[in-house]
Amino acid sequence: MDTFSHALWGLGLFGQRGRAGLALLFGALPDLISFAPFLLWRLVTGRWTPGKPPLEILPDWLLFNYALGHSALVAGCAVLLLWCWRPEQGFVACGWLFHIVLDFPFHSADYFPTQLLWPLSDFAFDGIPWSRPWIWYPNLVGVLALLVWRLGQRRRRRMTGKL
Repeated sequence: MDTFSHALWGLGLFGQRGRAGLALLFGALPDLISFAPFLLWRLVTGRWTPGKPPLEILPDWLLFNYALGHSALVAGCAVLLLWCWRPEQGFVACGWLFHIVLDFPFHSADYFPTQLLWPLSDFAFDGIPWSRPWIWYPNLVGVLALLVWRLGQRRRRRMTGKL
């Protein structure tokens, strides 16, 4: 799934009580860990091109970062530790786990399959790419519906004085 959708799902599901920015960050975190350094490097060196990069140009560290950021085992441990230390932020960090849950069935084995139990296992499910219209459009409708619903809830709370 695209990074922007992940960020919005994180916001919609875990961005309550003034933690919108943190929810956006955690929703996008696995992709940011993986691709933000690569994007910056490509921009600085003048080699950036739009679209998904071919696998053969990707450095090994990007693949390592992808496995690290998209491991439910790694994310689960990090979220649990954060939840024990700061429960409110731990709840918001669940956006990281939700990102992985969304990616697992919607990444094919051909391009960045999600290895849920990395580093213990490299098992990955050969999913349906999220870029297919019958996956992409329901995702878009779902995240927009969630955000509209959240906005409506927030307005109702303001009108009743229950912030």
